[in-house]
Amino acid sequence: MLYHLLDRMQSREISTDQLGLFAEWLDTEPEVPNERWFKRFSAMIVCGESDLVKTFLTANQSPSGKEVV
Repeated sequence: MLYHLLDRMQSREISTDQLGLFAEWLDTEPEVPNERWFKRFSAMIVCGESDLVKTFLTANQSPSGKEVV
């Protein structure tokens, strides 16, 4: 799973700034649904299922699942 996420970060050119925002969000211990979900950031979208992060998308890609605010 980790290699998949690292590959997506590189191929979609996710910046370290965006990863920092993602890390700050994770530090808040957010509640996510027990189903497919996504969280929008300014230049990327994080997609997950239950308590697992599945992939990163660019801001202009279309996520599926329930949006987490």
